[in-house]
Amino acid sequence: MGMFSSTFMIVAPILIAAIGGMICERSGVVNIALEGLMSLGAMTAAIIHVILETRTGLSIPLALLLSAVTGGLFSLIHAFASITLRADQVVSGTGINLLANGLTVFVCQLIFRMDRSMNYRMGMRSGFLGLYPTIWIALLILAVSWFMLYKRPWGLRLRAAGEHPQALASAGVNVVKLRYTAVVISGLLAGLAGGCIVLTQDIQFTVSTINGKGFIALAAVSFGRWLPLGILGSSFLFGVSSSMAVNIVNIKKLQFLPSEVFSILPFLITLITLVLFSGKETAPKALGQKDF
Repeated sequence: MGMFSSTFMIVAPILIAAIGGMICERSGVVNIALEGLMSLGAMTAAIIHVILETRTGLSIPLALLLSAVTGGLFSLIHAFASITLRADQVVSGTGINLLANGLTVFVCQLIFRMDRSMNYRMGMRSGFLGLYPTIWIALLILAVSWFMLYKRPWGLRLRAAGEHPQALASAGVNVVKLRYTAVVISGLLAGLAGGCIVLTQDIQFTVSTINGKGFIALAAVSFGRWLPLGILGSSFLFGVSSSMAVNIVNIKKLQFLPSEVFSILPFLITLITLVLFSGKETAPKALGQKDF
C-alpha cells in the first residue's frame, strides 16, 4: 500500500471521531472518552466480523453498524454522569476510557479465551482510486455535520448550548435533551471510527488497536478550532504524520533516521498543537460548565 492510500486510510477514522468530538463539545460537554469509545467500537466490529465473515457477505457493514451502536450506548454513561448528575466531565470521560480498557479484554476472554479477538480472513477491501470506503464515509459525515451545524435550526441551537446555555434555556429550548443528543452522536461516530480502524488497519482486535488515536482525534478538534473544515485539515496533518511512520521504509532520504522517530511523531505533533493552539478564546464559552 502506497503512502497516498495509507494516509487516507489513517485519516478517515481520526476525522470521523473528531467530528463526533466537535459536535459534543459544541454543545458544551467535554468528551475525552473518544479513546475508550473507539476501543469498544473496534472490539465490537472485530467480534461481529469474525462471527459472520463466513456466513454472510454483509459482515463488514453489520460490523460497522454495530460498532457505532456500541459507541452510542456507552456514551450514554458519559451523558448521564456529566449532564444529569453534573459530575466532572473530564473524570467521567476518563472513567469510560478505563472501563473500555478492562471491558474489551474481559469480553474477548469470554468469547475467544484470550485477550484479543481471533484473526479474520479478510478485512475491508480498497475500492475506487485504491482508497478504502471509509474515507468517503468520513467526508460524507463531514458534509452532513457542516450542513446541520450551519444550515439548520438544530445546529444553531447546538452552538448556542455551547456558548450561552442559560439564554437558550430561557428561550424554551431543552438544553439537557440537546446535550444528550450531541453526546450520543459523538459516541456513535467514535464507535464507527473504531470499527473503521480495526477493519482496515488490522487483522484482529487487540488492546493496542486504537493506541491513542482517540486522543489524536480530540487534539484535532482543538487544533481545528471546533470548525468542520479546520478539523478536516488537522486530521490530515495527523494522518500524514502517522502514515510517515508506516511508510518510512519507502522514503529513502529519511531512512537514516531511526523508525522510532516516526512512531512518536503523531503524538509529538498532538502535544505541540495542544500546547500552541488550545487557547480558551477559541473554545465554546460554556464548554465544561455543569450549571445552566
